[in-house]
Amino acid sequence: MFPENYTMIDKQLEDNKNGNIMQIERTTDEIIIRLPSYTKLESIENLLDYLAYSEATSRSEATQEVIDELAKEVKNGWWQQNRDRLFN
Repeated sequence: MFPENYTMIDKQLEDNKNGNIMQIERTTDEIIIRLPSYTKLESIENLLDYLAYSEATSRSEATQEVIDELAKEVKNGWWQQNRDRLFN
C-alpha cells in the first residue's frame, strides 16, 4: 500500500511552554510518538494504559449492556468477599 520506508508526520503540536514539539509519526510498520523530556511519566503511563485497553477491546463484540452487567457482577462479588474484612 505504501512505498517502503514511507514516513508521514501526522500531527505536530507546538508546545507553548518551551517551543518543544510533540510529534506523531506513522511508518509502514509502526507509529512513533515523540514527547518533550519534561512530560510527566504518570501522564505517559495513563496514555499507555488507555491505548492497551483500547487495543484489547477494539475487536470485542460485547454490547454496553453486557459490559455493564459484567461490571455489576464483579462489584457485587468483590463486595461479598471483602465486606467482613472491611467492617470487622
